[in-house]
Amino acid sequence: MSKKEAIVHAAIQVFREKGIEKTTVSHIVKAAGIAQGTFYLYFPSKLALMPVIAEEMVEKTMEIVKENVQDEASFEEKLEQFVDAIFVVARDYNEIQALIYAGLASTEHLKEWETVYDPFYKWLSELLKEAEQADIMRKTMHIERTAKLVIGLVESAAEQVYLYDNTDETEVKQQKAEVLSFVCHALGIHPSN
Repeated sequence: MSKKEAIVHAAIQVFREKGIEKTTVSHIVKAAGIAQGTFYLYFPSKLALMPVIAEEMVEKTMEIVKENVQDEASFEEKLEQFVDAIFVVARDYNEIQALIYAGLASTEHLKEWETVYDPFYKWLSELLKEAEQADIMRKTMHIERTAKLVIGLVESAAEQVYLYDNTDETEVKQQKAEVLSFVCHALGIHPSN
C-alpha cells in the first residue's frame, strides 16, 4: 500500500471514529503510521481527502454493480440487479457515504462530485443506449442526463432507508420495489421482442 493509500484508509477510519470536525491531521497520520510532513506532500488539509475518499467509494460502488448486473440478463433484470446493488452499497457503506456527503458539502470540493461520478454515469449511459437501440425503452430522452437522474434517484431511495437507520427488511423491499417501478415507468420500458 502506498503512503497516499495509507493516508486515505487511515482518514476513513479516523473520520468514522471521531467525526470530521473532531478529526485532526495528527490523528490521521498517527493512524497511518507516517510523519505529519508526509501527509502534506499529498493533501493540503484533512478536507482535501474527501474527493479521494469519494472516488474510492464510487469505484467500490462500480465494482459491486458490475458484480451484480449480469450481462446475459434482460434489461429489466439488469435494472433490478442495479437497484439491488445500490441498496447493498447503501447498507454496507452508509457511514462512509455520510462522511463523504458531510465532508464534500463543507468544502470547496463539492464541485468535484460530478467528475468523481463520471465513470458511473458513463456505465449506466451505455446500458441505457443499448436498451434504446433495442427498442426496449422510449427514445425521447437525453441518455446522459437520464443516467444521472436514475443514479441519483436510486441512491437517494437507498439512503432514505439506510442512512436514517431504518433497516426493517420489509421497508427495504418495498422501497426497492417502488423505486424500480418508478424507474421502469419513467424509462417507458416495454418488453423486447
